[in-house]
Amino acid sequence: MNSLSDGVRAEAGGDTVLHFGPTAPRGREATGIRTVPGKGWFVVLRLYGPLESWFDQSWRPGEIEPV
Repeated sequence: MNSLSDGVRAEAGGDTVLHFGPTAPRGREATGIRTVPGKGWFVVLRLYGPLESWFDQSWRPGEIEPV
């Protein structure tokens, strides 16, 4: 998945919600990232051309929250 993926849209509040799991919720297939049941996984955030707010630590990505 990348920022050019079809169907990935920001929510009404401006957040981009991604779903991690063996299957994506119905209607959210475009934002589903498939995991393998029983296996561990980790997230890597790659920023291209980060803004000053990243360097001065006034911005940070949100936490991963179970739903």
